[in-house]
Amino acid sequence: MPQMAPLLWLNLYVFFILIFISFIILNYFIKLPPKTSASSKPAQVTSILWKW
Repeated sequence: MPQMAPLLWLNLYVFFILIFISFIILNYFIKLPPKTSASSKPAQVTSILWKW
């Protein structure tokens, strides 16, 4: 079985690293953020009466 030259190993390593990084980037950007509905109630604001 023939052996691979060191440059071929380097090319193979760079190739797989680029595929791995692109896979991570695609997984990051493919997810859609959760949609917030406009019909939700606004937050209840309560005023506090300080006694000092």
